[in-house]
Amino acid sequence: MANRALLVMDVQRDVVDIAHGRGAFAVGAYDGGAGDSSEYLSRLGKAIDGARAAGIPVIYVVMGLRADKAEVSPRNKIVTTVAQAGLFTEGNPGNEIHPDVAPQEGDVVVTKRRGSAFSGSDLDLVLRARDIDSLVLTGIATSGVVLHTVCGANDLDLDLTVLADACLDLDPEVHRFLTEKLFPQWFDVLTAEEWVTKIAP
Repeated sequence: MANRALLVMDVQRDVVDIAHGRGAFAVGAYDGGAGDSSEYLSRLGKAIDGARAAGIPVIYVVMGLRADKAEVSPRNKIVTTVAQAGLFTEGNPGNEIHPDVAPQEGDVVVTKRRGSAFSGSDLDLVLRARDIDSLVLTGIATSGVVLHTVCGANDLDLDLTVLADACLDLDPEVHRFLTEKLFPQWFDVLTAEEWVTKIAP
């Protein structure tokens, strides 16, 4: 049986606020309506609670940039843009994990420097130290950290599951394409409720 971990990625205060402001939570944005940010965070929270109840480690991944922007390259358009906007700066309140899904004692928090959870982080070391070979992915955005992490994890031959309604994207069509067409060709795609039911002790 695989040793699993649940990854909660980029669910930081500023990210949630941006998604809310851009209408990503609007009713009808996703099949069945994503609802407001509290509904999304509630679904994600249930997946986190389910993992803890089943003894599955919860690993939080956050994007973090140094205040002096030492790791920001002008050749990287996305990172340069977010850095100029003041996003993801370590130590800023907006960079904290959203309090509705905050880590508890025993949870691991990993800081990454780029799109993938593996980029500039020690995630691979944490996984190897715990003999984890199966990941369950959640987070914001589906076309950002989730997609980038999927590609990195595939290259490492990790078993993957994505919880579609515990992921979110600023573009609902992109989210639908990834979770309904692309991802199912590569690995299991479940809802948070389906996964929690499957792992229930």
